[in-house]
Amino acid sequence: QRARSQFAQAVANLAARPQSIDTLRSAGVVRLLRPLLLDVIPSVRQTAALALGRLADYDMELAEAIVKAGILPQLICSLPEENRYYKKAAAFVLRAIAKHSPQLAHAVVQCEALKMLVICLEDFDPGVKEGASWALGYIARHSAELSQAVVDAGTVPLLVLCIQEPEIALKRIAASTLSDISKHSPELAQTVVDAGAIAHLAKMILNPDAKLKRQVLSALSQIAKHSVDLAELVVEAEIFPVVFTCLKDSDEYVKKNGATLIREIVKHTPELSQFIVNSGGIAAVIDCIGSCKGTVRLPGIMTLGYVAAHSENLSMAVIVSKGISPLSACLIEEHEDHIKAAAAWALGQIGRHTVEHARHVAVANVLPTLLDIFMDTSSSEDLKIKASRFVTKKALKNILQKCTYLAALEPLLHDAPPNILKHVIAQYSKVLPHDSKARRLFVTTGGLKKVQEIKAEPGSLLQEYINTINNCYPEEIVR
Repeated sequence: QRARSQFAQAVANLAARPQSIDTLRSAGVVRLLRPLLLDVIPSVRQTAALALGRLADYDMELAEAIVKAGILPQLICSLPEENRYYKKAAAFVLRAIAKHSPQLAHAVVQCEALKMLVICLEDFDPGVKEGASWALGYIARHSAELSQAVVDAGTVPLLVLCIQEPEIALKRIAASTLSDISKHSPELAQTVVDAGAIAHLAKMILNPDAKLKRQVLSALSQIAKHSVDLAELVVEAEIFPVVFTCLKDSDEYVKKNGATLIREIVKHTPELSQFIVNSGGIAAVIDCIGSCKGTVRLPGIMTLGYVAAHSENLSMAVIVSKGISPLSACLIEEHEDHIKAAAAWALGQIGRHTVEHARHVAVANVLPTLLDIFMDTSSSEDLKIKASRFVTKKALKNILQKCTYLAALEPLLHDAPPNILKHVIAQYSKVLPHDSKARRLFVTTGGLKKVQEIKAEPGSLLQEYINTINNCYPEEIVR
């Protein structure tokens, strides 16, 4: 007995050290641990399970070896009668195997582990419940099918009970698992809602524990993202304006998850966006974008774009709240192309409605920055597309409607590549014949001189635009 116990403990200790894993693997340690799971001594069984959990946790190859060795049925066959230490160790093994891939998670489900995990969720010991919740989350996160299997086992009402327990660690893991279940489809999210999860999650937004707040905000986001109805149910839980305080949190992930929740709500309808605007949400999101860097900014940037896209009034609300400036800053400060692309997209949503909207974007000096991005050979294709769309399409036309905005386009006239320059010249040819102030500015800023330098194909559309511009001036000025 002492020898078996010492062996299991030695392997468990070695398995905790990455440098020992390859030696254990080559020694065929999985095969040696298997009979110890059926040992008559409880402490030997639980130490063997702990060692297997650590091995499975280390890499996918060892997790597969444990499954192939037929250890899972052996691990869970006597689980209901086992003590809490063994239950925790067994849940750890299941979690460590399930985390690696959908195939391994499916193997865990196939051996009827879900029934055993439900038994663990009903255990009086918080640590056992925590271990079971964790394992269920790792199974559910892979796919809708696996998540449905977790739901069908009757876990959701028990997880909702777990988030009401006093232990913070258990609350965190249970909220995380509800998030993993909800994320795949509206039907799965509805199951979580039907179990009464929203009201309990909403109460925990003000909890001082940052890790718990992260999981709570994530779970509410995963519910709200699927449909208008689900988003409205989340809003009806009176989570606003409380969520806005999370955007000032010292924890970056709380900020990010709070902004993500707002984004998932505003994207659905103008009414939901208007509700967030009326609650003071836009100013809070803008402050959040200005106070952080990197991917933490991304959901806030997307939020402003979604709000602005819905209507002229909502877009103006973003402008009035001074939303253009931090978006412009993102174009310059950020290094990741996908963040810059999101900022360019959001600015496009703000500027696309009317002349007035476009003017606000233009005077913020955004267009030269977008042109630089478009010209930069290191910019990704997606970023170039978003930048070029903004520079060439409706926003550009709107900006050029009045000569007072032409100054914002001076850099484009002098530096733009041919495909963009053509659009610029086209718009000038529409504005200049009807506006004397614009004609005067066009000469004094060197615009007319630039036009004379352009080599256009005779009879081409570009040549027609140039002729229209030249016809606005006496021949000696053109000369």
